[in-house]
Amino acid sequence: MKRTLHGITLAAVLFTGGVSLAQSATSPSTMPATKPMAAKGTMLEYKGFMAPSDPKAFLERLHHINQTEILQAKLAQQNSQNPDVKSYADSMIKMHTDADQKLMTYATGQKLKLAEPRPMDEMERKVMAATKADTAKLEVLKGAPFDSCYMAGQVSAHDMAIGKVMAAKQGMNATGEMATMLDTLSKELPQHRQMAYTTLGKLGGAMGVGGSGTDMQGGTMDHGSMNHGDTTKTK
Repeated sequence: MKRTLHGITLAAVLFTGGVSLAQSATSPSTMPATKPMAAKGTMLEYKGFMAPSDPKAFLERLHHINQTEILQAKLAQQNSQNPDVKSYADSMIKMHTDADQKLMTYATGQKLKLAEPRPMDEMERKVMAATKADTAKLEVLKGAPFDSCYMAGQVSAHDMAIGKVMAAKQGMNATGEMATMLDTLSKELPQHRQMAYTTLGKLGGAMGVGGSGTDMQGGTMDHGSMNHGDTTKTK
């Protein structure tokens, strides 16, 4: 129960302002016209979120995100009895499978052989380890504890993915198919995040916490608190 409440409490904190990142990904008016971010060594930064400047390294991380989403969604199909959670998981499998197929087709066309991403700094190492631990936890949880843990993790995971995509979009100067892919992801990932928020809100309503997923305006988030890399120590 403590783990369940901790997961929902974490999600509730994210609810207070995580949407500001999703809104910035879809609203052109929120994006500065010039120099929206800084490149630091081999990493790009956007509102505290980090992404590699190297296209191959970035694609490896996107591939890893897709595969993790698919794996966790399959666990949801097995370990959840909640129809809303199962429906969400079905959508994630379809959407991330499609996105990953397009990514791998692009990588093959560019003659890029993608490998398991290796952390570029200590912070990224910790984030990757935490993601692996979260997946291991989902393998053993069942029912309502699984639902709250999975959905809370989905909100924060999509915040992280949006941040990475926006860092790459604003700093990589991508063209052609890569630019199209980034544009598509910057629109689709906020939708995924909204789906996760709404689904978790339904769980929270049943347990007396969380929200309906509709009141998401006016929040502010310290994006540095979910930093995927130390902006002062990059390699």
